[in-house]
Amino acid sequence: MTVAKTDKKIKVTLIRSLIGTKQSHRATVRGLGLRRLNSVAELEDTPAVRGMIRKVYYLVRSEG
Repeated sequence: MTVAKTDKKIKVTLIRSLIGTKQSHRATVRGLGLRRLNSVAELEDTPAVRGMIRKVYYLVRSEG
């Protein structure tokens, strides 16, 4: 089984505070590589990353 390597990237920015959010949502944001407000992470465009973004859609902005 071979996996095609994609060069697609998604830019994710943390636009809202994590204060008052669920612990699992905080862990998801952390897993995306975002630490503080307005921090940006450039990630591979995979189904797993898209699912994480979908889970915390109200905290982040994604481009690409």
